[in-house]
Formats: sequence, structure tokens, C-alpha cells
Amino acid sequence: MFTASVALAVGLVLLIWSADRFVEGAAVTARHLGMPSLLIGMVIVGFGTSAPEMVVSALSASQGNPGIALGNAYGSNITNIALILGLTAVIRPIVVHSQVLKKELPLLLAVTVMAGWQLADGEISRIDGWSMLAVFAILMGWAIRQGLQSSGDSLGVEVEHEGGELKMSLGQALIWLLVGLVVLVVSSRMLVWGAVEVARSLGVSDLLIGLTIVAIGTSLPELAAAIAATRKGEHDLALGNVMGSNLFNTLAVVGIAGTIHPMSVGPEVFSRDLMVMAGLTIALCVFGYGWHAPGRINRWEGAFLLLAYVGYTGYLVQHLLS
Repeated sequence: MFTASVALAVGLVLLIWSADRFVEGAAVTARHLGMPSLLIGMVIVGFGTSAPEMVVSALSASQGNPGIALGNAYGSNITNIALILGLTAVIRPIVVHSQVLKKELPLLLAVTVMAGWQLADGEISRIDGWSMLAVFAILMGWAIRQGLQSSGDSLGVEVEHEGGELKMSLGQALIWLLVGLVVLVVSSRMLVWGAVEVARSLGVSDLLIGLTIVAIGTSLPELAAAIAATRKGEHDLALGNVMGSNLFNTLAVVGIAGTIHPMSVGPEVFSRDLMVMAGLTIALCVFGYGWHAPGRINRWEGAFLLLAYVGYTGYLVQHLLS
């Protein structure tokens, strides 16, 4: 138990560090290659911040622990909306300017409905996994097209401002990209092993471990990025990180895990976790579009999201300890 707990903690720390290096290396490499800032914000940053979930879920599925894979993806989505956006909105209300992000909101809701439809039969089959990856590929094509055509969008302006002048050469960026990827894989193996052993020691399901400890740990890069962006007034970048991450998690992370190892899904995943994720996604759409004013997540709405997260996590912890 002690060794597993240490592996879990060290794995989380290295995972966060390597994800940051991976995202920075990828973004700088893309800037050196002349990629538009909006495209970097929609694709590179979204992929990079979901890299921990992707690697952890793939390793979990390959090792026969699909509960961690599924719990990590859905738990991270819940954490991203309720904890990350809720906390950042309490610190400073998030105003949504980007038209591209407003187009992504209904897409995120549609993808969530698709996930619910696939979970209804209690299984994520390989066909389900491949269909998720196919939809993911289509959305990536759409994102690339938007990134190349929508010049002057506020999300691209914020990414350009955040990137500033290039502070490292292409060679340095490629080195950090490689180092980040290697450490990401190694730390993910440590994290998965530690999580499985802790779950066995506590006598709980790996799904609960994935929904709580692993999901929070793999969402820390998004939390740090969102708070930093919001404090600088880069609201669209904060929201874009979360929305991009949730699209990646729902489609790519679960899709990869499903193609590696079909997953039997307990009824509680649909009735509890998926319903919470869907409810939070609907709330995000309502806040993002707004009723009588430009879309914004104010402090009261942020507090609502935080309370929803506390209630959901408290319910999981109660089951974890019972």
C-alpha cells in the first residue's frame, strides 16, 4: 500500500510536469513551422492538455483495467467543467468572445449525447471505440479548417499574446517535446500501477479510483492553465482549453481505450457519472451563449459549478470509504 501510494503520488507529479513540457514543446514547434495561432489553440493545446488522460487510459485498457480508463475520461470532464471553470469564474467571471468556441459548445453537447447512447447497452465495444475515433477525426478536420480560415478570432489573438516572442529554438522545442512524451509515458505507467494497487488495498473498484484521484491528477494541467489565462483576462483561452480537453477525452481517450480493450460498463456509470457530465455540459452551453447578454460565466454560476463538483465528489468519496 505504501509503495503504491508513493508511485501514485510521484506518477502524478511527473505526469503534470511532463504534460507541461510536452504542450510547450508542441506549441513552440508549431509556431516555428508557421501554424496559425487559432489552430494552435484549438488543436495543439487541446491535444496536449489531454495527453495525460490519453496515455493513462490507453495503458489502463491494455493492462485490463478499463474502469480506470473510463473513470479517468469522464471524471476529468466533470472536473474540467465543475471544478476548473467553476473556480476560475469565482476568481474572475469568464466572458466568451470567440465565435469558434460558441460553435464548439453544441458539438460538445452532441458528443456527450453520443457517449450516452453508446453507454446505454452497458458496454463500450470496439465498434463503439472506432466510431468515436471516426467522429474525432471529422471534428479535427473541422477544427483545422476553422483554424486556417477564421483569422482575427479572439481565441487566436489570445494564443498569439500568450505565446509572445519565441523563447526557444526549433531544436530545443523538439527536445522538450520528446522528453515530455517519454516522461509522460513512464509516469503514466507508475500512476496506473499505483492506482490499481491502491484500489485493491482499499477494496474499491478501479472505476472509483479513476473518477477521483486519477481524474483530478490528470486535470491539474488544465486547472493551472485556466487560472493563469483567466487572471490575465484571456477568457477564451481558459474556456477553449477545457472544451478542447473534454472533446478529446470523450472521443479520443475513450475511443482509444475501447479499441484496445472492450469495456463492460456498470449501470451506475450511465445513471450517475454520464448524467452528471451531461448536466454540466448543458449548463456550460447555457452560460456560454447567455440569455440577454454576451455569454459569460459569472461568479454565481461559477459557485453553482463548484457546489455541483463538491456534491458529486462527496458522494463518490462516501462510496469510496464505505
